[in-house]
Amino acid sequence: MSKNLVIVESPAKAKTIERYLGKDFTVKSSFGHVRDLAKKGLSIDVENNFEPNYVISPDKKQVVSELKKLAKDCDVVWLATDEDREGEAISWHLFEALNLKNKDTRRISFNEITSKAVLKAIDNPRDINRELVNAQQARRVLDRVVGFELSPVLWRKVKPSLSAGRVQSVAVKLIVDRENDILAYTSKDYFRVQGVFKSNNGLLKSVLDKTVESSEDTKELFEKLSNASFNIADLQTKPATKYPAAPFTTSTLQQEASLKLGFSVSRTMRVAQSLYESGKITYMRTDSVNLSDTAIDSAKDAIVESYGINYSNPKKYTTKNSNAQEAHEAIRPTDFKTHQVEGESDAIKLYDLIWKRAIASQMSKAQLERTTIKISNNQTIENFLAKGEVIKFDGFLKVYIETNTDDQDDLEDDSILPAVSLGENLIEQSIIATQKFSRPPARYMEASLVKKLEELGIGRPSTYAPTITTIQNRGYVEKKEKQGKERNYEVISLVNNQVSSEIKTEITGKEKNKLSPTDIGTLVTEFLNTNFSQIMDYNFTAQIEEEFDEIAQGVKSWTGMIKEFYKPFHKTIDDTLENSDRVTGERALGTDPQSGREVIVRMGKFGPMAQIGDEEKDNKKPVFASLREGHSIGTITLEEALELFKLPRVLGSFEEQDVKANIGRFGPYVQLGRLFASIPKEEDPMTIELDRAIELIIEKRKEDASRTLKTFSDRDDVLVLNGKWGPYIKIGRKNFKIPKGTEIDSLTLEKCIEISNQAPASRKRTSKKKK
Repeated sequence: MSKNLVIVESPAKAKTIERYLGKDFTVKSSFGHVRDLAKKGLSIDVENNFEPNYVISPDKKQVVSELKKLAKDCDVVWLATDEDREGEAISWHLFEALNLKNKDTRRISFNEITSKAVLKAIDNPRDINRELVNAQQARRVLDRVVGFELSPVLWRKVKPSLSAGRVQSVAVKLIVDRENDILAYTSKDYFRVQGVFKSNNGLLKSVLDKTVESSEDTKELFEKLSNASFNIADLQTKPATKYPAAPFTTSTLQQEASLKLGFSVSRTMRVAQSLYESGKITYMRTDSVNLSDTAIDSAKDAIVESYGINYSNPKKYTTKNSNAQEAHEAIRPTDFKTHQVEGESDAIKLYDLIWKRAIASQMSKAQLERTTIKISNNQTIENFLAKGEVIKFDGFLKVYIETNTDDQDDLEDDSILPAVSLGENLIEQSIIATQKFSRPPARYMEASLVKKLEELGIGRPSTYAPTITTIQNRGYVEKKEKQGKERNYEVISLVNNQVSSEIKTEITGKEKNKLSPTDIGTLVTEFLNTNFSQIMDYNFTAQIEEEFDEIAQGVKSWTGMIKEFYKPFHKTIDDTLENSDRVTGERALGTDPQSGREVIVRMGKFGPMAQIGDEEKDNKKPVFASLREGHSIGTITLEEALELFKLPRVLGSFEEQDVKANIGRFGPYVQLGRLFASIPKEEDPMTIELDRAIELIIEKRKEDASRTLKTFSDRDDVLVLNGKWGPYIKIGRKNFKIPKGTEIDSLTLEKCIEISNQAPASRKRTSKKKK
């Protein structure tokens, strides 16, 4: 048996580290956290200084048992989990769960998995940092308190099965606030004027130095310019400099990978984790832009070898965030001389991005020459401007160009300009004014949401990806792909002194991978804003993060911080349960012209819905219809709502039964008797025809037949089916497990009924009131 047991978080990391340590070391993985708060109840003793009730996770009991055996048989246990708060907490939980002793335990950490870094860590062990552990405990306990106490309020006041979270709810609020800004925005049109002029040495493309407000003003301007003569009124050439960006932090990597590679935040972190665990890059959760002296020297050698001494400019970057604590270095390659890695496509692309950004940060600035030419005329005070840029020395641009996310509505700065002289006369080739429309704020993409969260001080590197994943998984936010709408715009031209106008069309509003709030996300946000304004306040959420940092630095007690938060929070919970009304987001749209009854939209048990009539007002049962994809409670019109009530549509007859098209809880479907077949996403229940519906019905029958193991002529509602987890009995709408060892062929109708009667009663969720 080895004298030393090294415990890391992941199997991939274990394999890499095992290569660097000798035969006296055994390296094993804990597969992440081994303990967590018990799932049952709050699991925090509020009366006893917020003592957490940690238990070994059910799926980790075997792992812990095996590690205990190995730890008992070795001399020293080395806890080598990640160096951030989460990693420190995992080491502490391992220490507790394995019943380790201080004298036989060493804590080591490194921010890159290389032989040098690992052996250096072995030579410099330390104790578990309890301040970092307490900061992680504070976050975990606070998040459990908020989720456990706030979620039941949402169940009672908004809709069952909802959840709330300290960071996730604020992230949703950002998206809802942006959506409200978009809905409230009024677009204004204007005309952007571009001119093309012939000089002695070639064509000169330019843009008018102001926008024109209307079609009439544009035509009036063009009438004046039709008789104008043009010349070079000013010519300025200035040196300019471009500096490289700092190496990547977690958030800047997520943003750039989104813009350059099209990666989601979670995809970026998954690939970065694999690169880190295989020893290719440094630790990927960091808000520091610092590089070690060793890294700077290594980058310099790689730059000089590949590009020459002129391209080298060693530089140390400092982190703007004074509380940066997740790691000591930016994200960089462990070996700058490794320009590329082998492996999966995603890993190759992301490594290339990290290598280029890190190496560029240590390269020389780019030397440019920017030229601005002013073109004046003898009829108006307006001028045309032509801009160009020449690279004199490319410097870091040889390797890396940072993505520019700003909208470019002007001429590109790197236009190539012909040589011109001051006072030179120009010949107008064409002047064209294009109608433009001001745009509302853009919806967030995952990367821009991360940037906003970071700007506001909400969350830390380890929380961005899980937060964004959570708000989508819980249905508060969705990525909509919008096809856009056709819009007319006017183009006014001045060619050969003649003014002409034409109307063109364009597609506007097309979107992909943008985050939009769902109706339930908007409703929950409005409810929380009204009743829990402190929790939803951006500054308060950022302040909480600063308090976690203070705990990590040892200047604040974690239990004291929780106490300060809990008392007023718990009082607000009680007040809200007692005094606030249930919210549905109800909105009256108008009157149904056929029945004269009121039409409203609101949140129902199974999602957003439209309703005609109210039994309390007109003594008739209301009629309901689910909202379709693309509809929202806040924006749907009366006409769109009335269209919903045209369903179900009777398409015709098949096998002497009506075939219907409708929309239900799980989306659009066609129906024949008791058979329901889903309509594919790209097809519309309002336009689907009988022949296509019959195709779907036949396909569904074949699918069901392949799943059906047994039927009974005496009871057509009793079936034995083959499901995802194996065979089961279905009686009506209820499903029952088949006992292990039961032969399917031996199942009779009586046996199926017996199994259903002996099945344990389903547990109903109950909420306990606090005394």
